[in-house]
Amino acid sequence: MDRVIAAKVFIDVAQSRSFSRTADRLNMSRPMVTRYIEAMEDWLKIRLLHRTTRKISLTSAGEACLKDVEQWLEQADKITALVNTSEELSGLVRITSSMSFGFSQLMPAIQDFMTRHPNVHIDIDLEDSTADLTEKSIDLAIRIASNPDPSLIGKPIAMCESVLVASPAYLEKVRQTLGEIQDPQDLINHACLGYKNFERHIWHLSKGDQFESVSVNCRLSINEATALLHATLNGMGVCLQPTYLANRYINDGSLCHVLPDWKPKDLTIYALYSSRKHLSPNVRALIDHLERYFAKHPW
Repeated sequence: MDRVIAAKVFIDVAQSRSFSRTADRLNMSRPMVTRYIEAMEDWLKIRLLHRTTRKISLTSAGEACLKDVEQWLEQADKITALVNTSEELSGLVRITSSMSFGFSQLMPAIQDFMTRHPNVHIDIDLEDSTADLTEKSIDLAIRIASNPDPSLIGKPIAMCESVLVASPAYLEKVRQTLGEIQDPQDLINHACLGYKNFERHIWHLSKGDQFESVSVNCRLSINEATALLHATLNGMGVCLQPTYLANRYINDGSLCHVLPDWKPKDLTIYALYSSRKHLSPNVRALIDHLERYFAKHPW
C-alpha cells in the first residue's frame, strides 16, 4: 500500500480520533482507513492506536512517532510538489463563507478559478455562523473579522470597508422631527439596524485624527447582512453595510451615504485553514487565486 497515503491517514486519525471522520475527510471508505492504519503498524512494527467501539486514542508509541511521521510527510509533499509542478490540479475543495460575501463576491472568483482548473470540484457551505472546520471537513473558510480564530491559520486576501447608509425615504421621513444626520452622535436618536451576532451595537468611526464610538439603539437586529441591506432599502433605518453590498445601491440612488466624511472601521477578509502542514495544492492555489482576483476586481 502507498506509504504516503498511509501516513496521511494516520495523521488525520490522530487529529480526528475517528475512523469515520477521517474516511469522510479523505474521501475513502472506513475499511480502507483501517487497512492503511494496519499497514502503518506492520511497517513500523508497533501499535499506533488504542481502538475500542467508542474511543480511539494514540498509544505511547503512536504519540512518540507522530511528529516524525508529520515531518516525513511534509518532506514527501515538498518533493511531490516539485515533481508535479506541471500537472493540472484536480480533486475536491470544501469551502465555507458568509452568505452575503458568498453570493456577491465569492461566486465570480470561484467561477474564474474553476474555469482555469477544470478538474477541480468545489463544495461551498454558505452560513453566517462560524463552522468547525474539522467537524465539517472544511478545507478553507472565508471570514471577515478584526481578530480571526487564533486556532486557525489566517491569510488576508482582501479588505472589507464599510459605509453608513439609509434610504432616501427614511431620511425624508425623519428630516422634520430629527433633522439631518450631521454628527456621529446624531445616530443615537435614529432607528438603526444591527448585525445580530454582535453583543453590543457600537459603531466605531474616524475622520482624520478624530475618533467616535457610538452606542446605537438597534430596534431591528438580523444575523445576515443581505437581509439587513433589504431592511435598509425598505426605509427601516440607518445601517452599517460592507461596501461590497452597498456601493451599487449608493451609485444608483437607492441608498444615501450617511456621514460620508466619517469612515467606519475596516475589517480584514481572511482565508482560514486548520494547519500549514499538508495543505493541498488545490487549497494553496485557491488561496493565491482569491488574493489576486480580489486585488484586480475591487468592489
